[in-house]
Amino acid sequence: MITFLEKAVVGMALLRLLSGGIEMIAAFLMLRFNTVEKAIVINSSLALIGPLILILTTAIGVYGIADRVSFVKFIWIFVGVGCILYGVKGN
Repeated sequence: MITFLEKAVVGMALLRLLSGGIEMIAAFLMLRFNTVEKAIVINSSLALIGPLILILTTAIGVYGIADRVSFVKFIWIFVGVGCILYGVKGN
């Protein structure tokens, strides 16, 4: 039996794999530099990448279901993503 994967799901999964790879590289860099100051800089860089990956992954997912979801549900999805981004934003 052949299973066909949806393009949106493949795109979302690839973005998450990319994000995970970036996280692992960052962890190795922290260990390599072995200073708290540089680890904080690396960690701060990840704080910029995380929300970008979240937005792109959500956008791909929403694009994949665009023909099956009402406009009101789109609004709720974007409000939810906005709440997540607001909740993790620093003071």
